[in-house]
Amino acid sequence: MGIFENGPEYEHRKNTDFSPPQVTLAEIHAAIPKHLYQKSTRKSLQYVARDVFFAALFYAAATYIDPLCRALDSQYAGHYRAFEVLRWTLWSVYWFWQGVALAGWWCLGHEAGHGTMSPYSCVNHILGFALHTSILVPYYSWRSTHHAHHKATGSIERDENYVPRTRTDYELPPEGVAHVMDYHDIFEETPIYTLVRIVMMQLLGWHAYLSYNALGSKMYPPGMGTNHFSPYSPLFKAHERWNIIISDIGLLGMSAILYYYAKQVGLADFVKFYFIPYLLANHWIVMLTFLHHSDPTIPHYRGKEWSFLRGAVATVDRPLLGWIGRFFLHNVSHDHVAHHFFSIIPFYNQPEVTERIKAVLKDQYNYDSTNTFYALYRSFSECCFIEDDGDIVFYKNQDGVAQRNLASNAVGSDSGYSSSENEEKADKKTV
Repeated sequence: MGIFENGPEYEHRKNTDFSPPQVTLAEIHAAIPKHLYQKSTRKSLQYVARDVFFAALFYAAATYIDPLCRALDSQYAGHYRAFEVLRWTLWSVYWFWQGVALAGWWCLGHEAGHGTMSPYSCVNHILGFALHTSILVPYYSWRSTHHAHHKATGSIERDENYVPRTRTDYELPPEGVAHVMDYHDIFEETPIYTLVRIVMMQLLGWHAYLSYNALGSKMYPPGMGTNHFSPYSPLFKAHERWNIIISDIGLLGMSAILYYYAKQVGLADFVKFYFIPYLLANHWIVMLTFLHHSDPTIPHYRGKEWSFLRGAVATVDRPLLGWIGRFFLHNVSHDHVAHHFFSIIPFYNQPEVTERIKAVLKDQYNYDSTNTFYALYRSFSECCFIEDDGDIVFYKNQDGVAQRNLASNAVGSDSGYSSSENEEKADKKTV
């Protein structure tokens, strides 16, 4: 399979009419042994120590880059350009690995937010707050909206992020009278312009979501007041306000530390050692979360067609960065379907959960071996909008065409549980 080719799993889904899964939550839960739910504080602390160690190791190694290249340039005069190439190559290597390592801190903080790092809630909150604050993530604020996302995954009305925009949102003509050029006027772009937009989303999309709920739920008022920093933001309930304030205090404290660090080492070194890896960590965060829930072959649900089970199935497992993603990103993309079913199971047990879920879901389990960067481009360019009506819908592309069709009996089939029953189950599973 080539880098710019769809994986066979994606092609199979695209060419198969969609019917909602007919399994029940009881069948899914029955497949998971009790021991997989067990949480180990010691094991989690070992993972935290390992991630901190690698970030420190990468940082320490990077302190030798400029002195090494200056020494080589001094010893072998006349090869300045070659050593400049070597210098920026080494910095690029550092930025990649440190960005991945810091994204791993985010993944562990995310796990702590779900209460899986320890059976003791205070340990989870201390670890999650420390890890997320270190990379300028408002721990309690994002934890709140992320839990809401888990309760309504795939629901067009109630999901919290990456909610599809509709035909009306883009002021497109009705489907029956729209022409291809109507879609192209809005969505057709040159590959270079699309690439620039992807880069902007990858580097700044995380900040846009935190700052003004970009691509978030439309049930909240638009504008800067809907953000993850104000304790009075409509994203939060009144009883959460003190937690939001604590998150803000943590961010202010970390900002002060970074300001002091920048004063000590200088702006250039601050950018090289911290800021660029920080931006790349945000890139991985946006990439993995976007691809979990934005795919042309994955459905979104309205009204009574949504259920907790259907929402959990409506996500995609991907081998993001291969073994690097397994090691540093803690299975977050490899086992995301399992995570949505069992967010209280520790990440180090999720690979086994995935295998057991696959045996129950069979063809309804969603996996995509497509090169992840090509999948990002594919989803970015093809997941343009959804229709204003329809209880089960798929993204349409810049030609106004969906990549997957519904089976004739798809709508109205038994969803297993009502939305309210599933939300109650989800509430019991969150910390």
